[in-house]
Amino acid sequence: MKLKIIPLGGLGEIGLNMMAFEYGETIFVVDAGLMFPEDYMLGIDYVIPDFNYLKENRSKVSGIVLTHAHEDHIGALPYLLKEINAPVFGTRFTLGMVRHKLEEHGLLSSTSLNEISHRKKLKIGIFELDFIRVSHSVVDGVGIAIKTPYGLIVHTGDFKISHTPVDGVMTDLNKFARCGDEGVLALLSDSTNVEKEGYTISDQEVGEALAKIIIESKGRIIVALFASNVARIQQIVNIAKSKGSKVLINGRSIEVSTSIAKDLGYIHIPEKMEIDIKQINDFKDDEIIIITTGSQGEPMSALARISRGIHKQIKIKKGDTVIFSSKFIPGNEKAISNIINNLYRKGADVIYEKISAIHVSGHAFREELKLMINLTKPEHFIPIHGEYRHLILHTRLAEQVGVSKNKILLAEDGQVIEFDENGGRVLDKIMTGRVLIDGKGVGDVGRSVLKERRMLSRDGFVVVNMVFDEETGIIVYGPEIVSHGFVFEMEKGHLLEDAKCVILEILEETGPDVHVEIDKIKSQIQSALRKYFYFTIGRRPVILPFIIEV
Repeated sequence: MKLKIIPLGGLGEIGLNMMAFEYGETIFVVDAGLMFPEDYMLGIDYVIPDFNYLKENRSKVSGIVLTHAHEDHIGALPYLLKEINAPVFGTRFTLGMVRHKLEEHGLLSSTSLNEISHRKKLKIGIFELDFIRVSHSVVDGVGIAIKTPYGLIVHTGDFKISHTPVDGVMTDLNKFARCGDEGVLALLSDSTNVEKEGYTISDQEVGEALAKIIIESKGRIIVALFASNVARIQQIVNIAKSKGSKVLINGRSIEVSTSIAKDLGYIHIPEKMEIDIKQINDFKDDEIIIITTGSQGEPMSALARISRGIHKQIKIKKGDTVIFSSKFIPGNEKAISNIINNLYRKGADVIYEKISAIHVSGHAFREELKLMINLTKPEHFIPIHGEYRHLILHTRLAEQVGVSKNKILLAEDGQVIEFDENGGRVLDKIMTGRVLIDGKGVGDVGRSVLKERRMLSRDGFVVVNMVFDEETGIIVYGPEIVSHGFVFEMEKGHLLEDAKCVILEILEETGPDVHVEIDKIKSQIQSALRKYFYFTIGRRPVILPFIIEV
């Protein structure tokens, strides 16, 4: 019997992290993440992995194990649970975030949520899972040591090796080393920051930089960060306490995560220190620190609304200092730059990663990745979590520290990694891919719809309305031409009048049996107008003919 590891997302891209482990009649899934849409995915809210393989094998799926609470690891969980009702396993904070998410989707009462910790093992069929504490940019993250019929497999989860973590939780290097002493069949290691030399900077260094900025500032402080970065929120609360400032948490997602973290004991805010938004004008500017969302330029985030002057309660004042305590995720740079420019225009000073050490990554740099390989001493190495270049660079790093080239298994989404008594290998792909979420629609937007949306966004559309007499074939209304997103109103008069002449020429050539030729006429109008508009103005609007017979 074969042991199969099947990446359904996260190998070849950042986000969508999801992996199935299969042996015999048992499958368990590690993570169910989403990714945010790329630029060309117009109108799309989220992207999730294709669950078809799991749906085809739903009777085998015995559990879903979550490594931590980031959206790229738990965001697709509600959509998976709508297809497959399997028990969910996660740490306390991870399950706290999941409960809120499932409640929004109406799935909480029908889902079995089970708490895990590094102190106890979990049995799922033939598999035995032992959890390993890891330091990351969200609390309560774990790696997993998976005992299988062919040996121990170590999945690092998202990790870094920090000796000064804000929450005091360090990556348990001793436990990883014990795995290495026991013998590791395969190491699956986070590749996100493999391009970064050296080590991640310390959380203590970031805390000192933040404290210096906050204490020296004379006006209000606004700190934007990831809502799930509970340790950083606590860090800012501690700085506010030392300064004697009040703290305001603003933004839906950060209010939710902070509330969950406080309830579970991961954040401690002294009594009367946290204020309500209605109290913002009751204190001097230098007595207030606002912690908010929008560090990635999200258009409807609190910070984006503040920068545009449309936030109901918070208005930028001259002398405010805005701190972006997060890195710029690739693809978000333009949106973030727009917010920074708007904040400067309104008189704020803006501090961000490129000009100050106010953010530390949650992912290991090259020296930390080397240490992980050296500690676990794997027979096989499998890079995970990253774009293809990250995976390639991580394989080269593994070779540098002594992993045999023929023991390195480089796979992308859908490729089956198989183990038996003869070792491991990468097989052909199963069917996998991406599913687009648009509002309440799941998977109903595909390439053709996206292509149409891009065409509409690029050159607009032109609508042709006509009504024919069914018996005589005479035009009783039209042709009327309406355009949107095509040309400026004052400029399109002659253009559209000439377009009507193009349509009338087609009708003259058609003959009397109009009702028989409706589809043909529509096709001819589309073709002729496309050629006409491209010839006259060099644009290709979407042509929509509406012809009615009465």
